[in-house]
Amino acid sequence: MQSFKIITSILVLSSTLLFSQNYKTSSTAKAGKEFPKINKDRKALFKVNFPDAKSVILEGGDGMQKLASTSSKDKYGNWQITTSSLEIGFPYYWFNVDGKRTNDPNTELYFGYGQPTSGIEVPSGEDFFFEKNVKHGKIVDDSLDSEITKGKRNFKVYLPPNYGTKKFPVLYLYHGTGEDITGWEKQGYIGNILDNLFSDKKAEEMIVVLDYGVALNPEQEKLPDDYPRTVLSTKNLEKIVVDELIPYINKKYKTNKKQAIAGLSRGSYQAMFIGVDYPELFSAIGSFSPVIYEGTESQPFKELPIDNLLKSKSKPFFFYGNW
Repeated sequence: MQSFKIITSILVLSSTLLFSQNYKTSSTAKAGKEFPKINKDRKALFKVNFPDAKSVILEGGDGMQKLASTSSKDKYGNWQITTSSLEIGFPYYWFNVDGKRTNDPNTELYFGYGQPTSGIEVPSGEDFFFEKNVKHGKIVDDSLDSEITKGKRNFKVYLPPNYGTKKFPVLYLYHGTGEDITGWEKQGYIGNILDNLFSDKKAEEMIVVLDYGVALNPEQEKLPDDYPRTVLSTKNLEKIVVDELIPYINKKYKTNKKQAIAGLSRGSYQAMFIGVDYPELFSAIGSFSPVIYEGTESQPFKELPIDNLLKSKSKPFFFYGNW
């Protein structure tokens, strides 16, 4: 009987070690933390200590909502949660701990879904966003006082590796709903991506302005958070970009006064709205995973002045990417 117990213990330990070795710690884990982990099949493994909890359920945003998961608790109050395969990308997640939304104490926090939120990197096997031994640009914090929103607006500016040697074009880049100006830098790795592209001569060096995608004055912020409010915010943002932000950037930084504008999700709508309304200002318009607000079946572009682009003599390059 004793021998049977020993053999069983060895088999369990070996199985646990093998199981653990198949998983690698996520790049989003805090320094010194082992979890969360993910394996080559993109299955995730979480381990969190909630000793008094009766229920711990994995929840999250896009990419996590239809995910199958199981959870179990050991005698020390450690909960282990395993999942089915995740989609490649960067999903936000959290735990439902006895009915209360709770972030993972093991991960860095990222601003998503309107608040600091846990995230996990699901690798694609590519390295284009890794930090490499190349010349690096830098991201600086900046702000301006807006007459349109009656307050201070913060934004970030990426300056390319050779900034200071000549004048550069500028890309104005907008984030998605529920995110802020930290998104492209922190979970989007934009600094690494641009540094690597420039080093490989796959893109022309440029300045990138990471602007905030909400533009409402104190009274407008009290309105219901719906599509009409988003359209109003976008119209305000257009005035800010054209009348305040572009003049500010061109005055303070070494630009050649050539601009492009792009965005993700809601930011794509804002980029399209502003870009097609002022096609003479932008050489290119980029729309990634786009959404169109306030459209109807008969007027799909009701709040998007697409005719301006079609009639424009300057004909900026228009990229539309949906995935």
